[in-house]
Amino acid sequence: MPSISPQITNLAIILGMMQVSKRIPFEDPQVLMGVRALYIVSNLIIFGLYYYISMKIKSKRELTTLKYVEPAQMGSGEDPKLVTTTIQEYDSQQVAAQYKQQLMGVAMMGFMHIYLKYTNPLVIQSIIPLKSAFESNLVKVHIFGKPAVGELKRPWKASGGMMGMGGNTGPVTDKASIEAAERAGRGGAKEE
Repeated sequence: MPSISPQITNLAIILGMMQVSKRIPFEDPQVLMGVRALYIVSNLIIFGLYYYISMKIKSKRELTTLKYVEPAQMGSGEDPKLVTTTIQEYDSQQVAAQYKQQLMGVAMMGFMHIYLKYTNPLVIQSIIPLKSAFESNLVKVHIFGKPAVGELKRPWKASGGMMGMGGNTGPVTDKASIEAAERAGRGGAKEE
């Protein structure tokens, strides 16, 4: 049975929750406080999850070397860069990126709710980020204990564009690309 794409389920949740949020009486202060509490609890769960993962990463001390070629950002005109790191450092960087992404989402939601007085997005933003956190490769590997093979083999591909519609982009790991980057002298210094 083919699995349903996370982007499709996110879209279905968003459309469904938009209909549900139209029926929520946000003008009632108790309902509004309940929705705010739901949003805060959702974010606390996500931050707690990432904190727990960062502790697991540090305790595992996976010092296996990981080499890959990081593609240049679109339109930058730069060459792809060779990255040599460890699995522990790579996973730590991924957790830091997730923290940053979550904080940006909270800041944007705070602006929309506090300054623009939007309340409907609180409901959707209580569910989608939590769902996305539990679908992340970090959670699959470090919480659910899935082996880092196949799609979970590091370095992980990043989904591109809004809601992942831009296709998968990410580091190149084939031996020829790594050797070409080493010969070209693009990066390669191991971060200590």
